[in-house]
Amino acid sequence: MIRVDDLHMHFGGIRAVDGASIEIAEGSITGLIGPNGAGKTTLFNVIAGHYRPTSGRVWLGDEDITGLTPHELFAKGLLRTFQIAHEFSTLSVRENLMMVPGGQPGESLVDVWLRPSKVRAIEENVRKRADEVIEFLEITHLADERAGNLSGGQKKLLELGRTMMVDAKIVFLDEVGAGVNRTLLNTLGDAIIRLNKERGYTFCMIEHDMDFIGRLCDPVIVMAEGKVLTEGTVQEVKANEQVIEAYLGTGLKNRPANAGGKQ
Repeated sequence: MIRVDDLHMHFGGIRAVDGASIEIAEGSITGLIGPNGAGKTTLFNVIAGHYRPTSGRVWLGDEDITGLTPHELFAKGLLRTFQIAHEFSTLSVRENLMMVPGGQPGESLVDVWLRPSKVRAIEENVRKRADEVIEFLEITHLADERAGNLSGGQKKLLELGRTMMVDAKIVFLDEVGAGVNRTLLNTLGDAIIRLNKERGYTFCMIEHDMDFIGRLCDPVIVMAEGKVLTEGTVQEVKANEQVIEAYLGTGLKNRPANAGGKQ
């Protein structure tokens, strides 16, 4: 689904991404982990069109999408969410969802004046789709609530719901679990798994909660200092000496002999 070849993103003398190459298989839920400053979000931002890379290429299937803008990628089915949710705070949950599909005739004054029946028919279809998303996410009790009044976890659910309003091929989730209580995190996880299995969504997610990653993701890609360190199952990366060193600054070889316990 996605291939990144020898990607570099430099900000002056800072090499935020320094020769990263990854592949995200179609139909997978791929985890992207690493210590703070590893380059994970910068990599997301390059793939999603927020930055043009210093060098390297990004491919969506067989198409070179390097340097395309976020709205161009949106039209191709590549979407991303953000660590801090970007909702329209004064609009209801339903209205936030209805804002997503592009090219609605109601956006044209000519159509509003000359083709009001067409505008109403399309709007009704969008409303029905929004209500289906709301039901899928089990937030019918919040349909008419202003998005600005939602909790952090509910806003993350709304962001996920917005990806469902279009025909998404791949969704990049940036710390979807950040600031979310365990109950809502389980709800988010259930929704992601259902979208993957029932609707064929491909996901790539940045996340620090290893239990959450372990429940959802295979494979897991580890980044450190702008590079890809390793890739494997959760169990494999947790046991990897380089991963332990990247996170803790010391490897198993340097642990005292009496450290014992679980590794």
